[in-house]
Amino acid sequence: MNYKIWLSAFRLRTLPLALSCIGMGGFLAASVGKMDVTILSLCISTTIFLQILSNLANDYGDTINGADSAEREGPSRAVQSGAISLRAMKTAIGVFILFSLVNGISLLYIAFGYDWTSVLFFFGLGVLSIIAAITYTAGQKPYGYAGLGDVSVLLFFGLVGVMGSSYLFTKEVIWVFALPGLSCGLFSVAVLNINNIRDIESDQKAGKYSIPVRIGRSKAVVYHWLLISLGMALSVVFTILTYDHYAQWSYLLVLPLLIRNGIGISKNTDAKSIDPYLKQMAMTTLLFVVLFGVGMVLG
Repeated sequence: MNYKIWLSAFRLRTLPLALSCIGMGGFLAASVGKMDVTILSLCISTTIFLQILSNLANDYGDTINGADSAEREGPSRAVQSGAISLRAMKTAIGVFILFSLVNGISLLYIAFGYDWTSVLFFFGLGVLSIIAAITYTAGQKPYGYAGLGDVSVLLFFGLVGVMGSSYLFTKEVIWVFALPGLSCGLFSVAVLNINNIRDIESDQKAGKYSIPVRIGRSKAVVYHWLLISLGMALSVVFTILTYDHYAQWSYLLVLPLLIRNGIGISKNTDAKSIDPYLKQMAMTTLLFVVLFGVGMVLG
């Protein structure tokens, strides 16, 4: 077994983005005096398994549906390049479904014990997360090919990820947390949008109707600016509503990085020039969460 090939297929560079919503939920819970290291650890491990599962399913699905063809300009995928067989990838997907379920069930037991209403509700969310990860590009009618990936990312990397993880700690719904939750979701959609702008030509040929394919590159750039602007604006509203200490504004330090990202996507048109901004946006989102969280806890 070539571990380097599998590590590449796991797409570890996407993990900071996946962990951002969990980090935000944990920081928000800590800001109201609710934190549990065991719950946080299980949240992190479950999220990592779900993200790797999503990446493997995406590799498999894009290959069988034609999006990861030889004409694709982004980084090559493991199945499309022949480095990993379809059978081996299907087996790996099954393994990570199992890992996700075992970690998720352990998390629910630690968080809720025998509170079956909460356990069943969050178990349902977990199953939906697994289904969403697999059917994004795999299956007979992958919703990612219909341009619905943005909605899924907004929900699972935003509202569900942040509100759900904060509830595991606090055992209550704090609706104002939806504002930074949406910020995380919108920044995550911006990462997906960069990916889709980069792959716009190959996606169009493969029949993958992402938002950039549907509206064109120029409007997709405007859409990108709207995503990062609205994401920042919602956090500003949250800070105004909950203001207690100047440290809560710490996350504004990422504003130059967001502007740089928007300018980069606006100016660069070839895939190789756009690709670095995908990683930059993901890391900026994680930095935003860390600064936001530290500001809340210090405040």
